[in-house]
Amino acid sequence: MEHESAQPASEQSPSTSHLLGTVIGRELRTVVRTRTFYLLTAALAAVVVGITWIGGGYAAGYLPTAVDLLTPLELLVPIVAVAFGYRAILADEQRGELDVLETYPISPRELVLGVYAGRAAGLVAAIAVPMVLAAVAIAVTDTDVLAIYATHTGADSPLLFARFFVLTVLFGLVVLAIALAISSLVSGTRSALGMSIVALVALLFGFDLAIVYGLTEGLIADDSLLYSLAMSPLSAYRGLVLETTVAVASGTGPQVASPIVSLFGFAAWTVGSLAVAIWSVGR
Repeated sequence: MEHESAQPASEQSPSTSHLLGTVIGRELRTVVRTRTFYLLTAALAAVVVGITWIGGGYAAGYLPTAVDLLTPLELLVPIVAVAFGYRAILADEQRGELDVLETYPISPRELVLGVYAGRAAGLVAAIAVPMVLAAVAIAVTDTDVLAIYATHTGADSPLLFARFFVLTVLFGLVVLAIALAISSLVSGTRSALGMSIVALVALLFGFDLAIVYGLTEGLIADDSLLYSLAMSPLSAYRGLVLETTVAVASGTGPQVASPIVSLFGFAAWTVGSLAVAIWSVGR
């Protein structure tokens, strides 16, 4: 009896990079076709540019603009990130695409990481556009302040604004991972929206209030407060900006956060949320 020659393993099952690339490409096409994401980007740009203009940051410099934008971005970036991710996996399940994907040699890990990477690219663009517009407005403003670059403590610098931008993107990516975990756990659009609102309230208020309560009740020691802030993504973001951007320029004041611990908190929230999503998709 004749035997058919076996195909090479590489032809039988695509590589992990190929599968990831396919999922990422699909998510990027979804982002490009979704008008809501354009509206979110436009709204965020309007707020950022408006605050930069009305607050006079375009003439004051990069650091004053970063300080003006910190509080609004603490509120707006989580909202935009949740909007990008809260239905990412749920929509696939509702359309039956997860059942179809089960017939392909793709693991839950590859699916979740591909969805996350594709949505992350759109989120980074949504954050980058308004902040680049603000930076350009500052750069083209002809003032004596902007001619000074940070070579010593107290000087303004575009590098400080770039650091602020990177930290804002990292904050958004953490919240996106949390939104993806929510999307994998819920079974309907209403429940996804409800859980997303609960998550936003917890991120914007709940964790900070818990830290304040722990401090006032003696559950958190004064000397461990800097490290406790890392438990809240929002507090970690705020502390990172104040410690690595504002305090670097001013050169005065007490330490407000531990950058290493705060970054570790970012990583723990991101990895933990993605692990939950992978577990939920694979169960």
